Amino acid sequence: MTQSSLPVPTAPVADEPWRAESGSWLRPGETILAGLALDLDAKLHFTQGWLVVTGQRIVARAPGEKNVREWNIGPTLRLSHTDHAGVGTLDLSGPEGRLASWRYTLGYNPAALRLADQFEAQRDAAVSRPAGEAGEILCPTCKAPLPPDEEQCPQCSRELETPPSTWALLRLWRFARPYQWQLLAGFLLTLLSTAATLVPPYLTMPLMDKVLIPFQNGVPIDYGLVRLYLAGLLGAALVAWSLGWARTYLLARVSERIGADLRITTYEHLLKLSLEYFGGKRTGDLMARIGSESDRICVFLSLHLLDFATDVLMIVMTAVILVSINPWLALVTLVPLPFIAWMIHLVRDRLRHGFEKIDRIWSEITNVLADTIPGIRVVKAFAQEKREVSRFREANKHNLAINDRVNAVWSLFTPTVTLLTEIGLLIVWVFGIWQVSQSAITVGVLVAFLTYISRFYTRLDSMSRIVSVTQKAAAGAKRIFDILDHVSSVPEPVRPAKLDKVEGAIDMTDLGFRYGNRAVIRGLNLSIEPGEMIGLVGHSGSGKSTLVNLICRFYDVSEGAIRVDGVDIRSLPVSEYRRHIGLVLQEPFLFFGTIADNIAYGKPDATREEIIAAARAAHAHEFILRLPHGYDSLVGERGQALSGGERQRISIARALLINPRILIMDEATSSVDTATEKEIQKALDNLVQGRTTIAIAHRLSTLRKADRLVVMDRGQIVEVGSHDELLLREGAYYKLYQAQARNVDTEDGDDEGEAIETPEAANAQ
Repeated sequence: MTQSSLPVPTAPVADEPWRAESGSWLRPGETILAGLALDLDAKLHFTQGWLVVTGQRIVARAPGEKNVREWNIGPTLRLSHTDHAGVGTLDLSGPEGRLASWRYTLGYNPAALRLADQFEAQRDAAVSRPAGEAGEILCPTCKAPLPPDEEQCPQCSRELETPPSTWALLRLWRFARPYQWQLLAGFLLTLLSTAATLVPPYLTMPLMDKVLIPFQNGVPIDYGLVRLYLAGLLGAALVAWSLGWARTYLLARVSERIGADLRITTYEHLLKLSLEYFGGKRTGDLMARIGSESDRICVFLSLHLLDFATDVLMIVMTAVILVSINPWLALVTLVPLPFIAWMIHLVRDRLRHGFEKIDRIWSEITNVLADTIPGIRVVKAFAQEKREVSRFREANKHNLAINDRVNAVWSLFTPTVTLLTEIGLLIVWVFGIWQVSQSAITVGVLVAFLTYISRFYTRLDSMSRIVSVTQKAAAGAKRIFDILDHVSSVPEPVRPAKLDKVEGAIDMTDLGFRYGNRAVIRGLNLSIEPGEMIGLVGHSGSGKSTLVNLICRFYDVSEGAIRVDGVDIRSLPVSEYRRHIGLVLQEPFLFFGTIADNIAYGKPDATREEIIAAARAAHAHEFILRLPHGYDSLVGERGQALSGGERQRISIARALLINPRILIMDEATSSVDTATEKEIQKALDNLVQGRTTIAIAHRLSTLRKADRLVVMDRGQIVEVGSHDELLLREGAYYKLYQAQARNVDTEDGDDEGEAIETPEAANAQ
């Protein structure tokens, strides 16, 4: 690759992380044009590394690695930049595919963009021939020469999602490794049981040639010999049965445990992923992956893989026996094999892609059910039963069409394999009769051969049918490993810090966050004292809920840092940190179960006395006792058996029980009536005592007890102060307050008077 002749800009400052190591890799006369500090490894754990561009090379020491890697800059290299949910990525690729990938938090994004620009400039300078010279056309994106008669670059147009492959099944070994000795025992049992089933046809040769055929020629029957052969046949059958039962039972138990481990691991990994992952997924799809896909894999391992192993052993051992009996007759037997193998190869890819499409469409059917059944009250309230039936019918119709296409391939494949095996059997008959007429073999040998060959072709036909279930299992394995391969965008720290006692001081410094390319939080600075109550107000979309999500670390900041008691929350274990946070949402979510179970969700080992005390503090004890079974009453799915206010008070009791140092309330009273709001407000007054509290509310009256109000607009803080101070300033908060006062004039006057004060009355205080 050619070197650059561009002028070298001024070198960066000397305190950048790659400077200390530059002496070991920087060539004489070579200057760093741009550099980037990397702080995330491949698993998104925090650690240090760097990436630089010089006039000739791109050099990197990946986070967590000691070795430095380099690539000469040339026209076939491509450096692509993406960012999502607080994590930036730089991918280096060449004609052979992706060469390296580096990740970093978005605080380093400006440096990453500068580095990408420098790389583009050096690569463009390295292109020795412009587009069109000597008839060569270059890709406008990566500047690589396009192949002849191609309009698109193969590298740039390559699909990001890899197609399903049968090799995905080999990745299941990580789940099978703990059971390797049981699997070995199962294989030995399979080998022995298969060998036992091959004994009876071998005994038919002497039974025919030494007993039955001589008897037809006038020789008396040797009953002792007959008893010996018949005992051998019975013994082989009993041994084959007992070994077959043992291997089936053992391998079925192992496969069920592998399937159970697969489900547990997938579900456990799913719960560790950040909210960003769930934002782009459907509930029904994830349920189908963990449920039906893992079940399909389990059936494949317990039944079909066992049958496949038996078929392979049967075919190999039968082929050895056939060759030992008569090599020429055995050679004739194997004539259809190349044609069957060719057909299997031909339809395998079509079936694999078809089954993956079927899985996706089946997930759509599950999605309709997952949407409709929990939301059945809304469906019936708006009389949309026909619409939902239409959605289900369309998804079912699509599923039927995909299945028809797959079945069209499969329906032709299976009878063709059967026809080829029948033709092979006919060829054996013809050649065998000719061999008997030439006295080359005996009738007993031919009968034994035909018995073996019928089993041989039966197993061959069974092996051809397993192509279908194998491709289904491969497609299911890929969809499960798509979950397991996903890395959370909220990583666990490599060296976690400890926070033994949380006081509740929260410091936000130069905070920035983006959803994709849209900046939601920009340059936000805020300090909250321990035990202080902060009210977040602002128009919808101003960034209030996003800020709360960042404090809870549902997402990681793109820029700046959030510190609790002086410790960056990114250095704390996620689950340990969240145990100190109590969350009360606008729409409280209750699980199917008893009221006591829902209150104790954050503290499963809580005593009944602790549960009742939390319910009393949340003003929920009275209505709970009025229920038929008190604290043991079932709330129904998502709390359908309770009113909105009752659900909210149970969620407050749930937050109270864990005794959090930091409390976050997101529109906790916005969806209830005024009378219920009063009850909830009393519960909230108990909840906020002695805790650092951040409350979001559209009803400004609910925030009058806040120590400070923080007014947000377009991701920034525009005002901070008490209720009275902000009214006197007549700024953004004053306008919000006036807008609510005008709306209140159209409502019930008695309730309004308590719900909100007029600006004049507030100023008069």
